[in-house]
Amino acid sequence: MSSTDDVAAKLVARARDKGFAQSSTLAVGQLLSVLAASKPGGRMLELGTGVGLGVVHLLRGMSATATLVTVELDPVLSGIAQDEIDDPRVEFVVAEGGEWLASRTESGKSFDLVFADTWPGKFSHRDEAMALVAPGGLYVVDDLLPQPSWPPHHQAKVDGLTNELGELQGWATVRIDDATGVMICTRLS
Repeated sequence: MSSTDDVAAKLVARARDKGFAQSSTLAVGQLLSVLAASKPGGRMLELGTGVGLGVVHLLRGMSATATLVTVELDPVLSGIAQDEIDDPRVEFVVAEGGEWLASRTESGKSFDLVFADTWPGKFSHRDEAMALVAPGGLYVVDDLLPQPSWPPHHQAKVDGLTNELGELQGWATVRIDDATGVMICTRLS
C-alpha cells in the first residue's frame, strides 16, 4: 500500500469516527487524480475540504510543481486533513466558502481546476467560482445523483444546476451519471 493509500485509509477511518459521510467516493477521487494530472504545474482549488479525501486524490495526480488551495468552513474537519496530510503543494484555508470566493473575484489569479464539493461554489457563489477558472481550465462538481440523505426539494436544486451548466456559453460540458454523478465543464476561452 502506498503512503497516499495509508493516508486515505486514515482519513476514511477518522471521517467515520466523526460521523462525516460526505467524503468523495473512490471513483470520484480517481477521476480527480486524472484531471489534476492533465494540468502539470497547474493551480487547483477545492471548495469543501471535508476531512481531506479529495485533497489526497488531487495531490496524487498533481505534478511536483502544481499547487492546491483547499477551503473548508469547519475547523475540526480541516484540522483532521491538516493532521494527516503533509505536502508543501497544499494550502489549507479555514473560511466560509462563499466569503472566500467573494474576496477572490478581483485578485486576477485563476485556477486550472476548480472542484466545487460544497454548497458555496456549486449552489451559491457559482459565478464567482467559475470566474476563477482559467481558459482551458476545468470546473468539476459531484453529488448529482439522488442520495438517501438529500433533504426534500434538493433534487430540484441539482436539476437546476445541471441544466444551467449544460447551457453555458463558452464552456464544453459533460455529465457523468456514475458514482455519485459528476459534471465537468471546460472553459473554452
